[in-house]
Amino acid sequence: MSGKGIQIMGLRKRYGSGDTAVDALKKVDMRVAPGEVVGLIGPSGSGKTTLLKCLGAVIEPTAGKMILGDDVIYDDGWKVKDLRALRRDRIGFVFQAPYLIPFLDITDNVALLPMLAGIPNAEARNRARELFKALDVEHRAKAMPSQLSGGEQQRVAIARGLVNRPPVILADEPTAPLDSERALAVIRILNDMAKKFETAIIVVTHDEKIIPTFRRIYHIRDGVTYEEAGEGRDFE
Repeated sequence: MSGKGIQIMGLRKRYGSGDTAVDALKKVDMRVAPGEVVGLIGPSGSGKTTLLKCLGAVIEPTAGKMILGDDVIYDDGWKVKDLRALRRDRIGFVFQAPYLIPFLDITDNVALLPMLAGIPNAEARNRARELFKALDVEHRAKAMPSQLSGGEQQRVAIARGLVNRPPVILADEPTAPLDSERALAVIRILNDMAKKFETAIIVVTHDEKIIPTFRRIYHIRDGVTYEEAGEGRDFE
């Protein structure tokens, strides 16, 4: 991958110490290339949430190594000083719920993140509009979140995740509340956006509707990851 995308090697996370210690992650190895969308699947308690928090720099792992883009961000300790800036500028998040700010129109919702990163207002808004065009919600640019359908809101949430052009996006159950047609539409969009912006996307899911679309899947069981080839089925 030549340093692109995201690489995780031997990642571990232990909570507590001594007799009460719990190893939530024991050995996590993952590689996701630019332009690739992979699935992350596992039962409750398998370590998915802990892994997502580690990848998103929300909690600190106990050991291992993470490379994001061209940079080692964790190697038995954080190698970046400003984790808030790392999360804001280099990691995109898409959640099960859109979490749009209700009193801002959707352009402001998406432009806010790059403006917080120091991008001038005009450029931030241009980025938002470019993404809206790619996501087919350009005609809703001045709408408030409450005026959008659930599918439109999720597209805006995807735009927000992409707007700072991060090398990786973490999508946590992004299709859970959607019916089959809308769920497949969201995954199609994620695949299109991954290729267009050379973004590595990890989708945590239990959704049986979308699992057949992944070309590669990581299973996590008892804090250990196992890779398998997915069906890579074309969208219907």
